[in-house]
Amino acid sequence: MLMNKYPLVRACWLGSAPYREVWDLQADLVSEVRDGRAPDTLLLLEHPHVFTLGRAASADHLLWDEDERAERDVDVIWSDRGGEATYHGPGQLVGYPILDLAHFELTIPQYLEKLEQSLIDYLAELGVRSEPGGPGLTGVWSKDEKVAAIGIKLNRSVVSHGFALNLTTDMDYFDGIIPCGHAEKRPTSVEALTEHRISTEDAAYEYARHFERVFDAEMAWAPSGARTSTEGAGGVPAI
Repeated sequence: MLMNKYPLVRACWLGSAPYREVWDLQADLVSEVRDGRAPDTLLLLEHPHVFTLGRAASADHLLWDEDERAERDVDVIWSDRGGEATYHGPGQLVGYPILDLAHFELTIPQYLEKLEQSLIDYLAELGVRSEPGGPGLTGVWSKDEKVAAIGIKLNRSVVSHGFALNLTTDMDYFDGIIPCGHAEKRPTSVEALTEHRISTEDAAYEYARHFERVFDAEMAWAPSGARTSTEGAGGVPAI
């Protein structure tokens, strides 16, 4: 019997899901993927308004005070991902690949390069020319503005966290932080670059094709509403 040479990646569209609950879901999946109890997984979703601060962030990266954040309904969460401060919110496609890199025979630099390339290829489909950041600049950039942020965590050989691609994001929310520690660098969105609006759900399914191709994987979509032992993260649909 011939074995499938392509790693299986289970994909799921979670819709709008709170950051803390998806963070817990990722932690469960990291353990399950690491122990062979779950396949490599790609979570695709969007978050309600939240500022997240990674391991390299500091409190002065927050520019809005508590009252301003409360008025705009923005949560603040200190995360265990790499990187500094970023914003998540409606109109932004967030992707969290939970992958055992040993299954893909990838190093961390190779993984990051492929993740960037999958986003660059998808953006090209939308008519946006983009490229990886230069020295000291993570993510994917277009016209010297960041269109997608990347921040990951490694647990043994399993990666988690991932990317945030600005589609129709309200860019005013980025005024509340110093994005990724670079006050002089501003983010942008697909809508700002092309005047084209795309729904986050549509983008999730379209982007996944590029992820599948770049990572030489076989994508299998979880049925909507399907649940496994990872159920319990505040009602976030596990897969």
